[in-house]
Amino acid sequence: MHELSIATAIIERADELARADGAEAVSAVTVRVGELAGVVPDALDFAFEVARDGTALAGARLVVEQIPARAWCTPCAEEFAVGTPPFFWCPRCDQPSSDLRSGRELEIAGIEASPASA
Repeated sequence: MHELSIATAIIERADELARADGAEAVSAVTVRVGELAGVVPDALDFAFEVARDGTALAGARLVVEQIPARAWCTPCAEEFAVGTPPFFWCPRCDQPSSDLRSGRELEIAGIEASPASA
């Protein structure tokens, strides 16, 4: 389950960012996960709950924003849903596309932190 290593990396990076901003605890981490990123959101959520114990994110929740896979059709000048499994043919003009616009994201989008006590 590679989601555990992803969750661990999210926790480590969120902790670094929070500490750099002077926070001592993180209450939530928002991540953007693309439809084609190869990450199962439920498995990532479970892995996050396991990996957060004993860290500054022990009480934090994970918020997953799922990003749909979308491609661009140059002949039609339109964006279309790729789906899963991905299908890169424009539904309007029946031409193939190699211009994937979204769906591979795996990134921290935001962190909710508590300020450090004085």
